[in-house]
Amino acid sequence: MKILAIEHELSNSSADQFKEYARAEALKVWELQQSSVIREIYFRADRDEAVLVLECESISEAQEILGTLPFVGSNLISFEIIPLKAYPGLARLFDSEKSQNDNRQY
Repeated sequence: MKILAIEHELSNSSADQFKEYARAEALKVWELQQSSVIREIYFRADRDEAVLVLECESISEAQEILGTLPFVGSNLISFEIIPLKAYPGLARLFDSEKSQNDNRQY
């Protein structure tokens, strides 16, 4: 299952706390990338918060894995977890009978 995880910085965190755990966080992220759990990782362009694309069996597995990150374990950040599925709308391109008889715009 593909999962989008959006980081949210917790209000009780400080820059010094992030510095304290930064190397351990980077090491854990690298480990999860090497094991193909984290498939993609970005920073948002509008703020310093990460956006991850994970490959997990379930939402609970994603929560468990994200909980191993030092920033999460130290209560500096949390993640909004969003399960994803394939977009089904393109199937309309191949449904010739319906598309010939259906003029709706959507």
